[in-house]
Amino acid sequence: MGIKLRLTVMNFLQYAVWGSYLTSMGSYLVAVGLASHIGIFYAMQGIVSLFMPAVIGIIADRWVPAQRLLGICHLLAAAFMGMAGWYALSSGAGVSFGILFAFYSLSVAFYMPTIALSNSVAYCVLEGAGYDTVKAFPPIRVWGTVGFICAMLLCDAAGFQTTYMQFMQCAAIGLALGLYSFSLPGCPVDRSGDRKSFVDAMGLKAFALFKQKKMAIFFIFSMLLGVSLQITNGFANPFITSFKDIPEYASTFGANHANALISLSQVSETLCILLIPFFLKRFGIKRVMLMAMFAWVLRFGLFGVGNPGGGVWMFVLSMIVYGVAFDFFNISGSLFVNKETDIAIRSSAQGLFMIMTNGIGATIGTLGAQAVVNRFVYSQPTPAAQVVGWSHSWLTFAGYALVVAVVFAFVFKYKHDPAAIETEH
Repeated sequence: MGIKLRLTVMNFLQYAVWGSYLTSMGSYLVAVGLASHIGIFYAMQGIVSLFMPAVIGIIADRWVPAQRLLGICHLLAAAFMGMAGWYALSSGAGVSFGILFAFYSLSVAFYMPTIALSNSVAYCVLEGAGYDTVKAFPPIRVWGTVGFICAMLLCDAAGFQTTYMQFMQCAAIGLALGLYSFSLPGCPVDRSGDRKSFVDAMGLKAFALFKQKKMAIFFIFSMLLGVSLQITNGFANPFITSFKDIPEYASTFGANHANALISLSQVSETLCILLIPFFLKRFGIKRVMLMAMFAWVLRFGLFGVGNPGGGVWMFVLSMIVYGVAFDFFNISGSLFVNKETDIAIRSSAQGLFMIMTNGIGATIGTLGAQAVVNRFVYSQPTPAAQVVGWSHSWLTFAGYALVVAVVFAFVFKYKHDPAAIETEH
């Protein structure tokens, strides 16, 4: 098997692990009476992302080859996710939040670092084989999104969306990837005295960038927009599935196959990556970021006014704009950080960008969204009243995204120079 194909399999499985439960776990939690805890389950991904990737990265740099550590982390994550599934199976409807959350948290703590670790392994193996990583990696990474979509569709088709079996599916794929990782080519370990300190690895030196007004504003808005990142992962499936309790929508495809509908978001995400170079060159970082912000307004707003019946086209449109909302913010923001920071702290600056968005921002966002949903949805006594509450919740999220976009448009100052971007490329 060729190097590129082996790395393609790794990326496919890497994100299939995540896709097994990420968009459907909320519906399972609703089914076992833990709807009011959805936010903390998703927030835990952001919390562990604040420190675990850095800790695992130091271990990979100094002591354990990256491909072997990737396998160990996946095996541990799979074991704890399997324990979560087994506990849910044995407990039935009497699932305890504390026990399930503990197993899940331990699994996520070992899974989240593997996202960066799998990228490191791919770069290392490609460079060792003499490939240009800039050209060779993106076509390989795209298969990660394909893996995510396939896992979502498998979960949907197998009827796992509202059951503990999604955890078992995740564990099975994680076990396969853990074992497969040990077969990958070896990555070197730096045993010299020149090692990154913990401060460097955590990206803490990059906080000096807050002394620059432009970068301080950018990172603050990255956090504010990061609030939106995990809301639909946590709540879109429970929302769409809730329409099954309304007779008018009970037999619609969308209400019964939320994951299949949501998978259009990942398809859009894959396609929108290809548009970024053109849009950045043509419009500049500020306008591209504004496009992302207004796409979030549409993403949430269309959920607020749509339904899986005659209004299903609004759901579909919401899935399509997700690609712009997610990619134009995450990838363009990362490119901006790379362009505007000194090479000496560039890696730390990327780490800071991740901390502000997927760490602090996403954690605040999911916990805040849970409070909104508890207020408008789970406090309601009837399914019909809950559907109305969902609409109010999504429109609240859309209003938040709109306020962030408008303030960003006035506060963030950046002069776009298309010639400079062309020169760089």
